[in-house]
Amino acid sequence: MAAKIKLGILGARRGLSFLNLAKSNEELNFEVKVICDNFPYRLNKVKEEHDIKVTDNFDEMLKFDIDAVVLANYFHQHTPFAIKALAAGKHVLSETTSASTMKECVELCEAVEQSDAIYMLAENYAFSKIGLAMKREYENNTIGETLYAEGEYVHPIEAAVFNSLSIGENHWRNWAPSTYYCTHALAPLMYFTNTIPVSVNALSIARESLLEGTMKRCDPTSVILCRMDNGAVFRLYGWNSPGHSVWYRMHGDKGMFEAPRQYDGGYFGNGQLHISIDSFNNDDKTTDTYGYIPNWPKEFEKAGTSGHGGGDYVVTKIFSDAIKNNKTPEFFDVYKGVAMSAVAILGWKSALAEGTPFSIPDFKDKVARDKYRDDDLSPFPDCPDKPKIQASILGERTPSKEDRENAQKKWDTLK
Repeated sequence: MAAKIKLGILGARRGLSFLNLAKSNEELNFEVKVICDNFPYRLNKVKEEHDIKVTDNFDEMLKFDIDAVVLANYFHQHTPFAIKALAAGKHVLSETTSASTMKECVELCEAVEQSDAIYMLAENYAFSKIGLAMKREYENNTIGETLYAEGEYVHPIEAAVFNSLSIGENHWRNWAPSTYYCTHALAPLMYFTNTIPVSVNALSIARESLLEGTMKRCDPTSVILCRMDNGAVFRLYGWNSPGHSVWYRMHGDKGMFEAPRQYDGGYFGNGQLHISIDSFNNDDKTTDTYGYIPNWPKEFEKAGTSGHGGGDYVVTKIFSDAIKNNKTPEFFDVYKGVAMSAVAILGWKSALAEGTPFSIPDFKDKVARDKYRDDDLSPFPDCPDKPKIQASILGERTPSKEDRENAQKKWDTLK
């Protein structure tokens, strides 16, 4: 066994899943040395339950004897920490989204280009058992080249639970525009097809009844259309409307495949991948419709016990292997990461313009991305130095007195 990869984790809530993975899976080859968080009660819990150093200062964490960091902090705050870590020579695994403004997209690309360290977006929904099977079928040309695909990530959260996850009026979940949490819908489709978005347009859907009891200022859901670099169109839907859904469907020029709906437990229902090939694409001129329950590939056999449909294990294993081999993984490097962030950010600009398309730059092209160097528009109020963009198509929402009291009651129990 090679020497352990010494890991620091930023975020003592979601970040603990990486700690648990490292402790229970020796083959991942990680040793967590320090955890950083700015919530004292979380750090106290870590000290009580684990023999690990803790700190509330990220700069101090980078001084520890570590090789890599996992960024599991707030959704919109990853870029500055990633840039610091890369400058310190630490490999970076970043959760959820790479950047929250177009300026950050540019700055992150430059930080990665100037560093010898590896950067990877920890987008786990691409790496479920069903997702890996879809990837294999697509690479085997089962349905031909993609024409159209759909990705859904819908995660309704009741008000009491939402408030427990969104501590404080300015928490990012209260302000994230409806297009921003799109990677769980988009990333698997990009992974299956090895395509990248070149333009985006979106429509946001506002519904006051879905915000009641919370301090939300943002719309609950949106529909996003992405034109991909092979001419295909991807439709994305999510993320906070009623009706939990993690679902993917793809049409190629020979046929289609889709994941099952979640109807009897688990992320993917009965786990059976459905495939349909049209008769004129079969040698025997018959329509071929079938399904099967895929197995985990041998290298990811232990994934089924981890979170997010097994994706947590697979992402962590890919990151570990990348460090061992000193090679950035194909998915998801910084350029694909910021392209997905741009879908979210420019998709929101499109929604505010009632669906006007916006082009997504090729972030490998320094001239193309330079156009966005000063575009630091942000909907998040805890970023006071950034110019503001509204978080709802309806403008500023003012939570009611009852909304505030409901949220505060939950927050008081968490102190």
